[in-house]
Amino acid sequence: MNYTEGIIRRTEFFTTAELAEKLKMNVQVITRKVQAGEIMAYKIGKEWRIPEQSVLEWLEANSNSGSNGGSKSEAVATRESRPRRSNDQSGSRKDLLEYILAQFEPNHAYTEDQVNGVVARYHEDPATVRRDLISAKMMERRNGHYRRCADYKLSG
Repeated sequence: MNYTEGIIRRTEFFTTAELAEKLKMNVQVITRKVQAGEIMAYKIGKEWRIPEQSVLEWLEANSNSGSNGGSKSEAVATRESRPRRSNDQSGSRKDLLEYILAQFEPNHAYTEDQVNGVVARYHEDPATVRRDLISAKMMERRNGHYRRCADYKLSG
């Protein structure tokens, strides 16, 4: 089983109608939020598929309960600082990798534990993301330390 298959098997996906029913909201409201990029989703044919994690992130960022310890404006700022994700999964993967890469200072050496600590804030499998960063030539590993590749330019 490859990496993507594993993620798909562990992730529940909703259509806009299923999510609207689950949240007791109008399907058009959910569709607008997906189209605006407020809720990350993938478009397959004419249908949207919304990963469960995207729903949880959106709910946390827009919660009126204050359970995230911050104000609504802080929640919006946090959400807006996250990478915009395209509907195409390979673009999404590159966006995620670049977003994570931007968390590392150029010309600074990091231990594997330090890299894992940063990556774990954004993804459940730091080892795979670490390998992806290296194979995409975004980071390099030398003498047990990781660095951003000097010649890699972040897009956007």
